[in-house]
Amino acid sequence: MTQDDPYLRFCEERQAAHQFRRLVASEIVPEGRVRRDGQTLINFASNDYLGLSQHPVLIERAREAAARYGAGTTASRLITGNHPLYETIESKLAKGKGTEAALVMASGYQTNLTILAALADESVVGKPVTILADRLSHHSLLQGATLSGARRLRYNHNDYSRLELLLQKQNEQKTQPIIVTESVFGMDGDCADLGILTALATRYGAMLYVDEAHATGIMGAGGFGLCATHKTDIAMGTFGKALGGFGSYIACRSVLRDYLVQRCGGLVYSTALPPMVLGAMDAALDLLPTLDAPRARVAAEAERLRVALRSMGWNCGASVTHIIPVILGSEEAATQLADHLRHHGILAPAIRPPTVPRGTSRLRLSLSAAHSAEDIDHLITVMKQVPSPLMGEGQGGGETSRADSPCV
Repeated sequence: MTQDDPYLRFCEERQAAHQFRRLVASEIVPEGRVRRDGQTLINFASNDYLGLSQHPVLIERAREAAARYGAGTTASRLITGNHPLYETIESKLAKGKGTEAALVMASGYQTNLTILAALADESVVGKPVTILADRLSHHSLLQGATLSGARRLRYNHNDYSRLELLLQKQNEQKTQPIIVTESVFGMDGDCADLGILTALATRYGAMLYVDEAHATGIMGAGGFGLCATHKTDIAMGTFGKALGGFGSYIACRSVLRDYLVQRCGGLVYSTALPPMVLGAMDAALDLLPTLDAPRARVAAEAERLRVALRSMGWNCGASVTHIIPVILGSEEAATQLADHLRHHGILAPAIRPPTVPRGTSRLRLSLSAAHSAEDIDHLITVMKQVPSPLMGEGQGGGETSRADSPCV
């Protein structure tokens, strides 16, 4: 590279804008803690919403599967990797989600990227496809829409009047619309109104694709997510958050599963998950219906924390779930507050553009069943002691509720 290295220039610009990211070695330990740089911190950054990553049943079932079947599956599911545990797991998922079928894949990012691309194939659908995505949908969903080659339109967050206008235009233009949204938005902690979305999809002949990554395990009947009580074409979820392990899935009609086995590159060309991962998946699904009490406790503690933060003047946006943003505005204010919390034994990293829209840098607090009431008390106490200059530009209390994100 020449002295004027464009990659170095990019990194230096990110550093100057307080947007530079670093990989930090982290050891997850029990009781909602993480060990970094020799310091044990209360972990309010994790997606381990039920604390299952440390659950002895998941650990033992993973160990048993590895001891019995080995460390790897050696090929894709279409070759030799379709381990018998897949059928068991997919059957449990379909039953819990109330769908005809399910399909287990690798990461949630890979699933959104490659399944959307397969579904939106104009040569298969027989007419042009338009993907209508909520503006705050996860990066993987937007990238999947791009990879598909379909026309991509974004509607303002949870703006269903605007979405309906877009759907009307697609009908006039005789295109096939696919609505894309998260059920629980991972950076904001609010919800899509699946009742409205399913009605719109039915009215305008749209396919509805819902990312349940942050709802799976922690919300909905039996912990099977918000789509378990709403008719959607594709409900995607992960095992790497509330279910404590790794992997992803979709729940759908049988014909869609059959089609995706033919056309989804993320399944066709990807090595199957290791037996130990499948063992932990199966264990998590067995535990899931028994965890109503921890789910209720997480919801109650999240509400207690939201009330406390808003009473201090912190902006928690439209959060109504276990995910609570503290929106500060500038990148510098967010990094300074994250540093202040870490000094007091709390991990809550700054989330900055491009992960969130410019001017909405924040801390993202996520609650877990592994947290004690005393952990929440400590966080509240530390937030009360924050020096006023760190309170940033995004204050003003935020919204206390949203009628268009009911989380039911």
